Amino acid sequence: MNENFETLFENSKYSQELKKGQIVQADVIEITSDHAILNAGLKSESTVSISQFKNPEGEIEIKIGDTVEVSLEDIEDGEGHTKLSRQRAKNDATWKEITKALEENSVINGFIKNRVKGGFTVLIGQINAFLPGSLVDVRPVRDTQYLEGTSSDFKVIKAEKRANNIVVSRKAAIQGDNIESKAELIEKINEGDIIEGIVKNLTDYGAFIDLGGIDGLLHITDISWKKVKHPSQHLSIADKLKVKVLALDKEKHRVSLGLKQLDQDPWDKIIEEFEVGNKMTCGISNITDYGLFVEIKDGIEGLVHVSEIDWTNNNPNPYKTAKIGDEVEVMILDIDSEKRRVSLGIKQCLPNPWDNFSQNFSTNDRIKGTIKSITDFGIFIGLQGNIDGLIHVSDISWESENTISLGEYKKGTEIEAVILSIDPQRQRISLGIKQLENDPFVAFMTNNPKGKIVSGVAGEIDENNALVLIDGNIKGLLNIAEVSQESLQDVRAVLKSGDEIEAKIIGFDRKNRTVKLSIKAKEETEEREALESYKADESESIAKTSLGDLLKSKFRKKDKNE
Repeated sequence: MNENFETLFENSKYSQELKKGQIVQADVIEITSDHAILNAGLKSESTVSISQFKNPEGEIEIKIGDTVEVSLEDIEDGEGHTKLSRQRAKNDATWKEITKALEENSVINGFIKNRVKGGFTVLIGQINAFLPGSLVDVRPVRDTQYLEGTSSDFKVIKAEKRANNIVVSRKAAIQGDNIESKAELIEKINEGDIIEGIVKNLTDYGAFIDLGGIDGLLHITDISWKKVKHPSQHLSIADKLKVKVLALDKEKHRVSLGLKQLDQDPWDKIIEEFEVGNKMTCGISNITDYGLFVEIKDGIEGLVHVSEIDWTNNNPNPYKTAKIGDEVEVMILDIDSEKRRVSLGIKQCLPNPWDNFSQNFSTNDRIKGTIKSITDFGIFIGLQGNIDGLIHVSDISWESENTISLGEYKKGTEIEAVILSIDPQRQRISLGIKQLENDPFVAFMTNNPKGKIVSGVAGEIDENNALVLIDGNIKGLLNIAEVSQESLQDVRAVLKSGDEIEAKIIGFDRKNRTVKLSIKAKEETEEREALESYKADESESIAKTSLGDLLKSKFRKKDKNE
């Protein structure tokens, strides 16, 4: 029976008309994970790889019972099998579409696969076509990366099947057949009109919309009330959409368009709904180096600047403090409707450790803390509430800043200090170590008034001055003019380091914490006192001698007369 059927089939007109490469109809009779089994009415069934029946997304396009077109590859392959190809049939159909589009100057859809030298590879069906870079758009496009992986319309400008050479133009498809001139078209458009257009190109700064022969620019800031990073977030090539005409330049044929203007401006009600001081819980929509963007209402974002995130860290890393989508409680700090900005704060929703500290402590209180860091200008101490206080180098010791050594202080050790000032507004707490004891210089001035004679030891001496240490730690200054009543050219001519000196206090330099001394004043005082004492003694002596002499003289004269 089989042999008779095969003989009858081979001798039939149908068999004689079949040729290699011919497109025939075949029924899908079975589908497996790897193959589709087809019956084309031939003497045997055919097995075709299932991959030939998948679309670009990888989905199987057929089901059992479907009739599909296939290409006849081989009627008899030597083993009694007929070879069929679905892909060749697809390609043949695609070539027909391409040829028709070329002949009729019509538009055909394709997929921009990837960038190649001089342009792009465009996939039409499963056939590769070439899109030259000069034919991508009506105007030069610098950044074409956004085009890769997108579908678009093209016009076929060259198609050679034998050479498998296809050239397409996206520019021609975008331009279309303009019947009216741009001047005529723009005269029909007015500011405020709502018109329909097609997205023909996307750039970093906006989208170009084909308004039927004339392009309009939809700037990125006019796409949405929300912040838009790139127009491709909201638009795609070939999208049809309604836009509002914002501005016209009929001489230059320029049209400015708006999409967000078709919706109500969310800022219209911002003043009514929100006030400075309001608190709310919102989601973080974006994170930048300078802060967190929080969406407080559809289309309205507020900024939590880095300085408003934490009370104790004025410059935190925003990327480490939160992530997009986190819910946070914020306070409205400022609403600037003119600049369309809302300033927010996170730390304002938390207890302020600076205020708490000022409520619990007062100036002159003694407090203990741990050394957190040591700098050239002082020591930072960690205090209650995770805040820092500063001991300035000038408040470490009563001695001169130049003589203070910070080497004796170590990070991590506990230290006691006196609170000098608390400023919650500026977030500053000043501390002092030297204030734990009385100022020795003030005590010295109290006990040693001006005019008192004091003793000391000469220290450093130069040409014009000598440093004198009084009581071991009080510094006295002896200028060359105060060393001697005689004129000197160099202090070192009469004094050397280690000499014991007595001098008179002639003044105090509070700023430099020194006692002004004078040997000359001491000597002048001593001489004046000695002279006054001498004169007093002489006067008494003269007074006594004169009286005796007078009495004696008087008695002598009396005796002579008698």
